[in-house]
Amino acid sequence: MLVQELTELPAKKVRVALEGADDLVLYRGEIRKYHIEEGTELPEEVYQDIFYNVIGKRAKKRAMHLLEKMDRTERNLREKLRLNGYPEKLIDDAVEYVKRYHYIDDLRYAENYIRFHQDRKSAQGLKLDLMKKGVAKELIEQALLEEYQSNEQEMIAQILQKKGYFSGEKLPAEQQRMYRYLLRRGYKSSDILHVMKLT
Repeated sequence: MLVQELTELPAKKVRVALEGADDLVLYRGEIRKYHIEEGTELPEEVYQDIFYNVIGKRAKKRAMHLLEKMDRTERNLREKLRLNGYPEKLIDDAVEYVKRYHYIDDLRYAENYIRFHQDRKSAQGLKLDLMKKGVAKELIEQALLEEYQSNEQEMIAQILQKKGYFSGEKLPAEQQRMYRYLLRRGYKSSDILHVMKLT
């Protein structure tokens, strides 16, 4: 395959644009090692070797490094690897690799997230957060069953107390505003009405 263009990148890297194949991002030393030059042919077997044995290994190492720093969802890990310029096929391979060793586990991520945030958020609020992070709905439901222990009526009462809701008479407009505020935070209508004594 034809090497169409070599583009200098930061950190002593070079993007290799190829005809009919994924671009390769290599270090300058690797460009020299494989004798890659613009306008020359890169043999298929050399391309495959670079793709899987050089960049593929690098993608797996990068995935491991990202997971050392913090627990991530699969979607977040994929996004980070895309930002680093890895081809989709190698991202798939890297994700499968870390999954095989349980370095990434969306159920564990959801359970930890719920355990840590449940004192401040409703079950619905946690569910929406986790869905935005790319966790599958069935894993979120399973994690909520396992981990969620908060009493939402008590949480509503604490919020109302902080907002000074129980001091003095409340006008219907104020009641409605507070009711909508709590709904937006993911609390159930029946729980809100019960605590606000509007039922």
